[in-house]
Amino acid sequence: MKAEARVVAESDGLGGTRLAVLRGQSPLLLRQTGPRVAGGVTVHLVGGAAGPLRGDELRLDIEVGPGAWLELLSVAAQLALPGRPAPASRLTINATVAAGGTLRWIPEPLIAAAGCDHLAITRVAVAAGGALLWRDDLVCGRHGEDPGDFVADTLIRYDGSTLHRHELAVGPRAAGWNGAAVLGDARALGTVVTAGPATLTAGSATPNAAVMPLAGPGLLATAVGPDIRAVRAVLDPFCAAHPTAKAPVPA
Repeated sequence: MKAEARVVAESDGLGGTRLAVLRGQSPLLLRQTGPRVAGGVTVHLVGGAAGPLRGDELRLDIEVGPGAWLELLSVAAQLALPGRPAPASRLTINATVAAGGTLRWIPEPLIAAAGCDHLAITRVAVAAGGALLWRDDLVCGRHGEDPGDFVADTLIRYDGSTLHRHELAVGPRAAGWNGAAVLGDARALGTVVTAGPATLTAGSATPNAAVMPLAGPGLLATAVGPDIRAVRAVLDPFCAAHPTAKAPVPA
């Protein structure tokens, strides 16, 4: 299956945000949702079909213009499944945030089911004066099973310079993924990257979580746990308290 989706948020000229483009193909269906936020827009990603399955090629393009505020959520977890013998499934996300724009990406977790082979490629470019909160959560397998093969390849740039570059691989082909240097006994992982002037100060590290400054300006928050509940206990309050959670109030 091949599918593409695109969302473009821009200022409406009255202190609010409008969606100039909102289109998608199953399983990447986009829906503007409420309650309406003064000055901003919330969009949910709706899975219109099972997967991703091996062989699927999916692409999501996100564009936030000057003065626009966009929050992207999803209605359910994404479940990467094995499917028929085929190349790895692939989800490519390309996002741009203009000066004065704000993007919050907070989807539900991706679950790497046993036998899956999935690649997630993320490329985000934030202009100077733009603001970003980008969250990704991973669950290694369904209950009682080991994960399939999953690779996350993430690059976030701010003002033309690399802010965060990271690759994570889990599953049978990723030697040492469950060793002490990677996830250890944890089966869930969450990361939040923030970029731009709207930020929080770094927090103190715990055995299972840390908040670290990035040269950008920006922050990286990471949490691991035996299940996604432990990760959410750390990262949900962080996302809720972050300055990007407040859309600009129209004059």
